[in-house]
Amino acid sequence: MGVDLEKILRPIDSPLAPYPPKFMTVASGETLVIRQVDRDEIPTLLLAVEPLLHVERDFYDVVAARVYAELLGYYRHRMQDEYVLVGQIDGHLAAIVNGRTVNPKLGMSLHTLALRRGLRIGAHCFAAKMEYHIDILGQDEVLIVAESPIGFRRWMIEYQLEKRFEVAHELGGVPSYALTKALFDRARSSLVVGRRPVPPDLLAQAQAAILPPTDPPRPPADLLAATRAMYDSTGTALLLQRGRQELEGGHA
Repeated sequence: MGVDLEKILRPIDSPLAPYPPKFMTVASGETLVIRQVDRDEIPTLLLAVEPLLHVERDFYDVVAARVYAELLGYYRHRMQDEYVLVGQIDGHLAAIVNGRTVNPKLGMSLHTLALRRGLRIGAHCFAAKMEYHIDILGQDEVLIVAESPIGFRRWMIEYQLEKRFEVAHELGGVPSYALTKALFDRARSSLVVGRRPVPPDLLAQAQAAILPPTDPPRPPADLLAATRAMYDSTGTALLLQRGRQELEGGHA
């Protein structure tokens, strides 16, 4: 008797309430729409994430590699109970955030990836996914870690997260922090913004197509900047990037 291994390997997702889209005006005066994406939109996100694998600044390379794997796992049905939200300005991708549910009362924050910087878009989208966990899914707390100093400032310090160091987070097995409902309620007035419903024309524009980011992070023109960003006194980042450029030149 044959065995359908795909039925064994593919996780059965729990039914989750959808995230209701919202919109807000960011510091530039532009309108940001935050919405949940469907599985068939993931290939477009993968194309936007892949170039960031080579951006060492603020650990974009580490975050991008992990986000790419999580998105691909979601797309290929190898992630349990994952969701993906995006931020878009005029249809253009500005941020990706994702997470998953561990159980009905506990959420797992995975990543926040800003593809347009300087407008707190990543922070707004992070707040949106915390809103999803706490308000929409009714969970008691969300486990969170940071991979960069800016992430630590944005999440651990701004939200005054509680330590859950006895819990190893899924991202690298490092000690977890937690956002509780009480902490979220305390931050709600200052860190959580946006309005609903999204005007039909804005929502239709966002859903029509996920356009490429207008100003994504890029490798620095100054090679030494990569070393400084990595706090790398040995120059390893510089040597790796120079070697990569020489290799690409040799194949030109």
